[in-house]
Amino acid sequence: MADRSGRRAAEAALTRIEVRGIPADRALYGRAVKQMHAALRPLAVTPVAAQVNFFDENGPKGGLAIRCAFTIRLPYRRAVRVEHVAATPRLAFDGGFAKLERQLEEYRERHRESQRYPKKYFVAKRLLEPWPPSRGARAAGSRASAARKGAGS
Repeated sequence: MADRSGRRAAEAALTRIEVRGIPADRALYGRAVKQMHAALRPLAVTPVAAQVNFFDENGPKGGLAIRCAFTIRLPYRRAVRVEHVAATPRLAFDGGFAKLERQLEEYRERHRESQRYPKKYFVAKRLLEPWPPSRGARAAGSRASAARKGAGS
């Protein structure tokens, strides 16, 4: 189904992902955008914003100085933020993305669990019913019929 702009609903729901700190023509840029779209697609809500930031903390000195930070802003929820530090931008991205996938899986699991169980009013109603339901219904019916038989004779 297409919206007013002519795009399909799945394409319209894609979040714009900002990648900062590396040039757009590098292979890592395209890989980051592609993997982020794949990671965000199964979420129950469409993220408001998603960012991937690369920082070189030590400048030209070298060493473990490349930090990759992921920030995902979800509507009506706290932002998901993950960082990883490594020697190269690719290693920093891979390590941070693995952490992000674990965080998003926990988020999806929490959402799934909150949808599965009955809400408190449903549970309260069920607790007020006789237990087990099949015996209670038969027992109440047999008591009523026995009372009618006793009153009639």
